[in-house]
Amino acid sequence: MESREVKVIGVWHSPYSWRIEVALKLKGIEYEFIEDDLSNKSQLLLQLNPVYKKVPVLIHNGKPIVESLIILEYIDETWPELPALIPKNPHQKACMRFWADFFDNTFPEIGRNILKTQGEEQEKEVIKFKEKLEVVEHGLERDFGGQKPFLNGENPGYLELVVGSCLAWVKAQEEMTGAKLISKEETPFLFSWLSEFCEFGVVKEALQNGPDQGRRLEHLKLKRERLLKLTMV
Repeated sequence: MESREVKVIGVWHSPYSWRIEVALKLKGIEYEFIEDDLSNKSQLLLQLNPVYKKVPVLIHNGKPIVESLIILEYIDETWPELPALIPKNPHQKACMRFWADFFDNTFPEIGRNILKTQGEEQEKEVIKFKEKLEVVEHGLERDFGGQKPFLNGENPGYLELVVGSCLAWVKAQEEMTGAKLISKEETPFLFSWLSEFCEFGVVKEALQNGPDQGRRLEHLKLKRERLLKLTMV
């Protein structure tokens, strides 16, 4: 198993960093985590990711790989030992890539809009969130409904990491705004799937050892205050 030097540049509150850490844990790859400060980005981050200047960055034997979806594929190809993160079946692989791309290009923006709005405007954004979530619910059930308990079989993989990495923050956002975003009644397939993910071995351990909900809430509170101020300007 080649893992001579593996490092991850990230920040504690980034779901994108978290998904990379858990992917490495699933593979049993030891790594060093380097915490960055996005308000005062390190020269190392700017040097290794000069195009986007953001986390995460995976450093393997001195060579950087950027963008979390690309990093996940790199991890699976570099360490092909089980569990596999990505299925070999070309159709399932294509579906996973599609839904991961859809998720990352849809929900962060709506989540940000929920944070920066109040009252009726916030309710409209919550409706948008739920409508998109229903699209994912029906799409995943259609493409992967026969797979148990995870979309890739017995172990969580690529798509669980992409979607599941945001779950703790969705719950924190629900608690702070009072908006119910994910429920067993409205999206039973997603709810059951994500519940299984959170209870899985290294995932559960990563959640328990990660930041507590109070820290997440405080971070979201400050972010919400900044966003609301910007909308008032």
